[in-house]
Amino acid sequence: MAKRELPRVNTTSTADISFLMLTFFLLTSSIDTQMGIQRRLPPPLDPTVEPQPVKERNVLKIMVNMYDQLLVNGEPMSNVKDLKNRTKEFITNMGDDPNMPEKGSKYIEEFGETLPYSKGVVSLQNDRSTSYQMYIAVQNQLAEAFNELRDEFSRQRFGKNFANLSKSNQEGVQKLIPISISEAEPSNYGGNR
Repeated sequence: MAKRELPRVNTTSTADISFLMLTFFLLTSSIDTQMGIQRRLPPPLDPTVEPQPVKERNVLKIMVNMYDQLLVNGEPMSNVKDLKNRTKEFITNMGDDPNMPEKGSKYIEEFGETLPYSKGVVSLQNDRSTSYQMYIAVQNQLAEAFNELRDEFSRQRFGKNFANLSKSNQEGVQKLIPISISEAEPSNYGGNR
């Protein structure tokens, strides 16, 4: 009796189709690249220029201990979400408080005029045992404070948000309201956990 042959399905093109589908999905899917903290290192200091001392009133000192507790200018802050508003109040110094940062004037080339600006700097220091979550939460609040200040100025001056400004106007706003955060090397001021 002759062996009966079963019908076969041609699968040679299945691998090609799988490869094409994989390529299609890789090329059309989006990958979130907005991860991490966007900071640019300052340019190297010129050894021929002596650094200018920063007045105590121009510095907002933020310390985070090993228990993720905040200390802002020597006062405890129980909620990290309050840090954004505290930073905005410090940088803007609306009432010209003598204990808050000085104001100066700066010529902004993009705007063609001299505008008032804050000489305030945020100084951040973490304990080596500070949790990563707290570190990120503090960084997010600080970044949000500066972003909101830029948005507020942009809406007041141009009637639109910072993100919707022309590149030239964005550069001008960035010069007027720079993200002035000085991050000190972590220390062990809280001991060991």
